Amino acid sequence: MPTESLTGPQLLELRTDLSRLKSELTNQLASVQIDSQPVKLDQQLVGRLSRMDAMQQQQMAVAGQQQVKNHLRKVMLALNAIESEDYSYCSECGEDIGFPRLKVQPEAKFCLKCQQAAE
Repeated sequence: MPTESLTGPQLLELRTDLSRLKSELTNQLASVQIDSQPVKLDQQLVGRLSRMDAMQQQQMAVAGQQQVKNHLRKVMLALNAIESEDYSYCSECGEDIGFPRLKVQPEAKFCLKCQQAAE
């Protein structure tokens, strides 16, 4: 399906938003990877409670890293959809997603109605 519902300037604006988001997520992923490194278990350097706290923080960082990876994957799929001219159409019903929704969430795969039904 060609991207008829979006004007050229709108599509360019959304592509720019997605590219910016991709860059931000890539930078965020790099910083989260440092925090998700395994905790050293040397009790000489860190006490038991401090080590447990460090392990909990590491687990939270790993969970955050996974969220960033998933978001980045969605952004990449949206950028690819723009290139293949499948962007701005609901993956469920095929209807136009609409510029206002895409401006808020440019990586959206579903129209508002299908998104609400999925939730």
